[in-house]
Formats: sequence, C-alpha cells, structure tokens
Amino acid sequence: MPTDPDARRITATAASLRPLHRQPLALLLVFAGGVVGTLARHAIETAVPHRTPDWPVATFAINVVGAFVLGSLLEALARRGPDAGVRQRLRLLAGTGFCGAFTTYSTLALEAVISTRDGHAVTAVLYGIVSVVLGALAAWAGIAVASRRNRGTQ
Repeated sequence: MPTDPDARRITATAASLRPLHRQPLALLLVFAGGVVGTLARHAIETAVPHRTPDWPVATFAINVVGAFVLGSLLEALARRGPDAGVRQRLRLLAGTGFCGAFTTYSTLALEAVISTRDGHAVTAVLYGIVSVVLGALAAWAGIAVASRRNRGTQ
C-alpha cells in the first residue's frame, strides 16, 4: 500500500498545533524535571533542621533559591530567542518541572498554619510576608544577573 509522503509532515504539523499541555514530550519533560526537583528538595529538607525554632529554614531557603534560579533561567532563555525548540524544552524541564517541584509555596502555607496553631501567629505572618517578598526579590536578582551575563550573547 503506497503511503503519502506528506502525511508525516501533516501529522507533525498537527501535533505541533496541539496545546503544549497536551503534547506528550512536554508532559514528559515537566515530569522528569519535577522528579529531580522533588528529590533535591527532599534532600535539603532532610539535611537542614526543619524549624529553628519557629522558622522553617529549609523551606525558606529552597523557595528563595528556587525563585532566583527560575528568574535567571527564564531571562537567559528569553534573551536567546523565542520560546520554541530547545529553549522551550529547557523551560519545561528546568523551569516548570525542576523549579516548580523544588520550590514549595504550599508547604510555606502549611508551615504558617502550623506555626499559628502552635501559638506563633506573628512569626507565621512574618514568615509568609518575608518569604514572598524575598522570593520576588530573588527572582528579580536572577533576572538581573542573567541579563548582565547574557548581554554579550546577543
């Protein structure tokens, strides 16, 4: 039975028109990055004392560092060209997958609730505010560092 030589091209084009969240490779990249990010977070949370005494040091450090890495990564990728091909795959793997699983703002919320329940409401509120503000500043710093570092590559 003869095959249509353009069928492969049409199929590839149809696959690339699917939304990113419905493309198997994109899902696989996010999953793979997420596994590594989760393992890295678990290793740090296991190695660093969890609460000293009311401040979750590991989660705090993970979220701030993760925000810096994500800001730096996305800026570096954006400066190298459009979000397609290898850049898109790196963003999905390292940004959405790794950084998304490495950072844990849901744990921040849980730890704030536990702190409040344990009678440390002021510390819980400060922890939430400082985490979000420093996370935003860390992302901005990551963008600034990547911006300076990548000026010569354009």
